Amino acid sequence: MTDDLHAVVAVRLRGIDQRYTAGRRAIVDLLVSAGHPVSIGDIATRLPDLPRSSAYRHLVDLQAAAVVRRVAANDEFARFELAEDLTEHHHHLLCTSCGKVIDITPSAAFERTIANQLDALADAEGFQPHSHRVDVLGLCAACH
Repeated sequence: MTDDLHAVVAVRLRGIDQRYTAGRRAIVDLLVSAGHPVSIGDIATRLPDLPRSSAYRHLVDLQAAAVVRRVAANDEFARFELAEDLTEHHHHLLCTSCGKVIDITPSAAFERTIANQLDALADAEGFQPHSHRVDVLGLCAACH
């Protein structure tokens, strides 16, 4: 899967006139291995040879290429993960106090129900939905 993922990332970056550099590849590898959204601090800790300023620039380019998604309960606690179309459909519980992000994968029944409800809301507005994301804001167990 990783070789296929890297091929997709390279194509997406070329689509925005960017190269798939070693730094960008290291960030993608980190996101794959982490298995959950990571902060810029996590990236700095796990990739100490990559300057933080370079990591920020790489993340901006990876977001522009639809490779990375920014997840945040507020501007203070940004986390980054691979775009959902590169992994699997899931939602998040976001702690507004400490910034913790918990990935959740609801049941198929939940997904059908929410998709039907969202389709009805979109139809009422003449909107054509392509996908959905559910981010629940609140307090994690440690902050509660």
